[in-house]
Amino acid sequence: MAAVSLSPSIAHPPLLGIPRNSRLPAITLIRSSSSSPSIMEEQQRKRVVVCGGGVIGVCTAYFLAKKGAAVTLIEKSSVACAASGKAGGFLAFDWCEGGALSKLASASFNLHRSLAAELDGPRSYGYRPLDTISLTIDEEQQRKSAGSTRSNPAVPSWVDRPCRNPRTIGTTATTAQVHPQLFTRTLLSAAVDKHGVEVVIGKLEGVEAEGGRVVSVALQGGRVVEAAAVVLTLGPWSSKLPLLSSLFRVSGLKAHSIVLEPKDPEAITPHALFLSYYHSHGGKPMDPEVYPRPTGEVYICGMSAESEVPDDPESIVGNPESIQTLKRVAGNVSSHLMEGEARVKAEQACILPCTDDDLPIIGEVPGVKGCYVATGHSCWGILNGPATGAAMAELVLDGCASIVDLAVFSPSRFVGGRRR
Repeated sequence: MAAVSLSPSIAHPPLLGIPRNSRLPAITLIRSSSSSPSIMEEQQRKRVVVCGGGVIGVCTAYFLAKKGAAVTLIEKSSVACAASGKAGGFLAFDWCEGGALSKLASASFNLHRSLAAELDGPRSYGYRPLDTISLTIDEEQQRKSAGSTRSNPAVPSWVDRPCRNPRTIGTTATTAQVHPQLFTRTLLSAAVDKHGVEVVIGKLEGVEAEGGRVVSVALQGGRVVEAAAVVLTLGPWSSKLPLLSSLFRVSGLKAHSIVLEPKDPEAITPHALFLSYYHSHGGKPMDPEVYPRPTGEVYICGMSAESEVPDDPESIVGNPESIQTLKRVAGNVSSHLMEGEARVKAEQACILPCTDDDLPIIGEVPGVKGCYVATGHSCWGILNGPATGAAMAELVLDGCASIVDLAVFSPSRFVGGRRR
């Protein structure tokens, strides 16, 4: 029997039913010899290295291994430590309709539903459909008004601060959510446990090629991992790799968020809120978002701005002024989220990977056979992770993707043009 020991950062995530203060032991996954591939089968499996342990990399590793590849996932820090662990986890079926992302998004929304059934998503990573509402909140109006919104059936009862223009923009058929860190780590645990994915913590130094074809990746410290194919899922850190930065630009957008634990979590119904929020100081409205989670937490995000990408993903911290603004928003949405009524569990920021044409980059790297890239998903990385991973697995192993046409996302669109 083969034993695979997982570090605490990639051990099985806690099930949502486990009490908050419970400590989970480190987990060693055991693959029985009856299910392990024979030496001959192992030699025949295509060896693929996936670089990057965020949601795009983990989804890619999962679907590659499920299709029979021998997969090594390389992560420099810890799995889902950046945007994949600090995002909101909001999913929408048709919000990209009519655009280039439409088929990718709808396919991925449906894959999320399938994965939730396969992996017990509601219990293990908080998957659930939910209604979604847009609201306008005006601080100056709130100051002048003491009116209640509870008479309006479009507004959840816990949104008990004055607001206007409530509108349903998503239903349980078209919008859903996951806890992104738990989703990513649950999927990786399944990839290791069921499909033999190997996880290596190490910093990528470069991709090595011979005769125009990839042969290996080099890690800091001198380790070389041989590969028949390499998939680079580096998010905003794509800009740090000359192989990619010489072809296209991936910039960073720093997004802030807080996680609150209200005293009465049962009062918070599953309604995602998208706000037009007018500050009393005037100016353009902000667009914060509020996501109650089945854990009893409430996630609130917004306050985004372009940012340099640091070398260490775990060094990213929020701007105090932005965090304070989000706390102010929370209290002006609901009395349940005001200071004293909710504990601040997390104050954080992450950097989203953005491209110059606002489309992700998914496909084979021009000039290097067997080297692929999947990055630039911006705020839709959690939604589009599964379909991106499934499409990359098909592209790498079958030569083309059938789940979604990747032509519009190909990195070759940048060849011959200006990348800045």
